[in-house]
Amino acid sequence: MHIPFNTRALAAVGIVTLLGLTLTACGGNDEPSFNNDEPSFKPLELNIAHINDHHSQLDAFAATELTLDGVATQVELGGFARQTAMFKSVAGTKNLLKLHAGDALTGSLYYTFFKGAVDAQMMNSICFDAFTPGNHEFDDSDTVFKGFLDELAKGSCKTAVVSSNVVAAAGTALAPTGGAAYLKPWVIKEIDGVKVGIVAVTLAGKTVNSSRPLASTQFNEEVASAQKAIDELKAQGVRHIVALTHQGYEADKAMAAKLTDVDAVIGGDSHSLLGDFKALGIATSSGSYPTVATNKNGEMVCLGQAWEYSKAFGLMNLQFNETGAVKSCGGKATLLIGDSFKRKDSAGVWQVVSDGVRSTLMANLAASQPLVKVLTPDADATATLKTYSDQVAAEKAKPIGTATESLCLVRVPGESTNRSTGVAGCEAGNTLARGSDAAQAVAEAFLFAAKRADFSLQNAGGVRTPIAAGSLNMNTAFTLLPFTNVLVEMSLTGTEVVTALEDAVANHLDLAQSNGSHPYAAGLRWNLDMSKSRGQRFSTVQVRNKTTGVWSDIDPAKTYVLVTNDFIAEGKDGYTTLGSVFKAGRSVNTYLLYTQSFVDYVLTKGSIGRPARGDYAHQTVITQAGVTLP
Repeated sequence: MHIPFNTRALAAVGIVTLLGLTLTACGGNDEPSFNNDEPSFKPLELNIAHINDHHSQLDAFAATELTLDGVATQVELGGFARQTAMFKSVAGTKNLLKLHAGDALTGSLYYTFFKGAVDAQMMNSICFDAFTPGNHEFDDSDTVFKGFLDELAKGSCKTAVVSSNVVAAAGTALAPTGGAAYLKPWVIKEIDGVKVGIVAVTLAGKTVNSSRPLASTQFNEEVASAQKAIDELKAQGVRHIVALTHQGYEADKAMAAKLTDVDAVIGGDSHSLLGDFKALGIATSSGSYPTVATNKNGEMVCLGQAWEYSKAFGLMNLQFNETGAVKSCGGKATLLIGDSFKRKDSAGVWQVVSDGVRSTLMANLAASQPLVKVLTPDADATATLKTYSDQVAAEKAKPIGTATESLCLVRVPGESTNRSTGVAGCEAGNTLARGSDAAQAVAEAFLFAAKRADFSLQNAGGVRTPIAAGSLNMNTAFTLLPFTNVLVEMSLTGTEVVTALEDAVANHLDLAQSNGSHPYAAGLRWNLDMSKSRGQRFSTVQVRNKTTGVWSDIDPAKTYVLVTNDFIAEGKDGYTTLGSVFKAGRSVNTYLLYTQSFVDYVLTKGSIGRPARGDYAHQTVITQAGVTLP
């Protein structure tokens, strides 16, 4: 009997056929039987519950504005204890996998003070089947990441930590001498008597360039590493494979098309909200949930991601046919909210709604709004968190000043993702040429702190949250700037300054690395045309005189003093020109903690707001597609 080539056939089948042995199909068995020369498998339904990029954001987001029943309404959004409640609510779902797609760490005072211990304990309130490290797991090197994993390993969950392309050197923190390596290339789960493989990848370039892993830790190419792990699983008789990735939505789509035998991709890193949330007042979405693509075999592969910061929960349903291929996929990402609602009264003041309005709203949400789930946070997870939240509450609550208006968060002007969703006044922030108000404010604070600097520079990815109008406290500052960077003053010529700007944009446009490299500045402004090639994107680069406030064209031959964070000063995030200047010894470490510099700036000013339009770094912007932004 001739058996045609089929990538879903098990390697073992070919061996057994060659030996002339007889295969007997048994009900519920994972072995294939042949009918008309085609392999046949037990049909399988698989459900995948998943989150990503919670970034130590364990508390709920109060006063988040959504549109509910067509009316602007403030709600409490997310919170990890609410995630725990959501995962518990679907615990009875048939054939369920629970996955976390990375970036559990960095982003709040919980990480600043406890270095992942709280995140691990909260993750263990869910008991994920698998977790893949994101780039921010390596922000404080492999050693701190190991401490987080040790905490995660406590108790009965035993979450598998998986990455096929991260290889720690023997004898280092993640591959200790005499002990098992902390990271596995893949893990196998048995679902309804069927083996399901989970293969994971962590984005390589961004982690090496934008975090601080050990120099000896290897980050291999993602697609080749994933395919190697898939082939190893196939050789063991695994016929259903889920890729758990931390590399971004666009990279997931590109990778899926290059891999054989992958059925689903559960991803993170780009903080992508998938689905249509327009009715909830969220206009921007990166794509559909699930996103349906095709793998290298020509078979259906289904992609999912669940936004950020414990705000959303993803649940994907996969149906496999008798040939082992995906027959269909469905599911959705759901926003998790509390049961307290506020709406504006006739005077425009937010007020708690009446019991009658609340009851009607709750009923309507349950009946006709599947993308929102009202949940009470899990009691045990809340109690766990409280033991730590009480310790940081006093520090978080210390007031530092006010924001006179909302400061929107943007990485690249014109990007599709609105990173300020729910912040009043930022509904269209991502579509405007000025870009990130928040990054601009940070740059202004750096320039204020460095008395001898002519201008400052800040990478977009180092600024983590928007700032809502109103009172600011220490928590605002440490959430906005959660890393342990210090300010560095550098001496550069005008030519080097412009080249550094070109480096930053080329990093994401040409090198497909993190768009967190995108530059913002104070005392320095430009016109940017991303439709042009490298070296031609920046024009009319000007410097503001610190004494007179007058703007003039940058002098290519003149030496200027630039203040920036030590991370990009060292050449990280694609800032290769700055790295060369740093290595040449043309820099001075101020040892000013960048978060404290922002705090001191606000304390001195009393209040902060958006600068005059002429003081923004981005004066005009043309997108890569050639669109001129307003």
